[in-house]
Amino acid sequence: MASPMSDFKRWMLLFGAVLLGWLIYALQPILMPFVIGAILAYLINPIVRRLTRLGMRRSWAVSLSFFSMVVVVVLTLVVLGPMLWRQAVFLESKLPGLLRWANARGIPWLEVHLRVQLDRLDMAVISQWISGYWSEAGDMAKDFLPRMARSGLEMASFIGMIALVPVVTFYLLLDWDEIVDNILKLMPRRFQPRISQLAHECDEVLAAFFRGQLLVMLILGVVYALGLEIVGLNLGLLIGMIAGLGSIVPYFGFVIGIISATIVALFQFGGNAHMLFEVWLVFGIGQVIEGWVLQPFFLGDRIGLPPVAVIFSVMAGGTLFGFFGMLVALPVAAVIMVMLRHVHEQYRRSALYQQWPPAGPDDETQVALHIPDDHDQR
Repeated sequence: MASPMSDFKRWMLLFGAVLLGWLIYALQPILMPFVIGAILAYLINPIVRRLTRLGMRRSWAVSLSFFSMVVVVVLTLVVLGPMLWRQAVFLESKLPGLLRWANARGIPWLEVHLRVQLDRLDMAVISQWISGYWSEAGDMAKDFLPRMARSGLEMASFIGMIALVPVVTFYLLLDWDEIVDNILKLMPRRFQPRISQLAHECDEVLAAFFRGQLLVMLILGVVYALGLEIVGLNLGLLIGMIAGLGSIVPYFGFVIGIISATIVALFQFGGNAHMLFEVWLVFGIGQVIEGWVLQPFFLGDRIGLPPVAVIFSVMAGGTLFGFFGMLVALPVAAVIMVMLRHVHEQYRRSALYQQWPPAGPDDETQVALHIPDDHDQR
């Protein structure tokens, strides 16, 4: 029977958990810069550690790593931003012709070779939807600055949130190791070894995802984009980057990329089999690089999520929490897998799993399970 003090502790823990959940919910509007800053600090901290091991002071190592990241991000936006925008505008201008080609040649070809009856694309409905989407986006863009100017508080809050991310990242980087050590010191001594082990395994999993998976996505995007640009595909940069970012879900980026590139190649080059082969070769090379180089080198077996679990996690995160849920679904699922592995190990060592039926207090004999053989069944 539990003592009153243990019941009181349980109620206090439950109250603390509920209070923490309520605080997170209440402070949700201002938490985003801190969450983004913590993720960025977590990603940059290994570079800072390596620089400090080389003899550099931590403040200088943080400054060098932080401003190097800022320069890389700015240069990437300056170089790729206009190119991606031009290709998006080009796609919007060519989409009606692409839809007409699909009705005139693409769908009839599928009907002949697949022996199925397919409906033609309704040009009026699609054109109306595209026009409405772009006009709505244009109206939002035109009204954004006047609306922000009319509301000084809203504008100040928006700018403050953006400006707060690098500030939070910088100061978290300065004190990151000290913050982690203080959190571990607050853990009860009795549970500290197990908590430290769990934290270490979760850190390996999260590092594999955030650093490994993001690097795999970016490198694949560059490989696909450069390959398609070399082939001469008009939308090669846009399709390649989308395919690379879509590779967060196994085979999703590859399928979306090769289908989109094939459609654009058919529309651009007609039925030129040589150009189609070159487009497919780009994605084949990308898959070989991913499977034989990127995945083993950057990820290995550290995430521990099978492809079906990855797909389910992304879909569940998107269904429950929208786009933000899709972003955090995989790291959360990977941490849950670490916890479940430890729960599974505890269960395998428990009396519930190892002994049945349970021995009584005066009965020390072990009762083995009897599995009937063929003679018993007869």
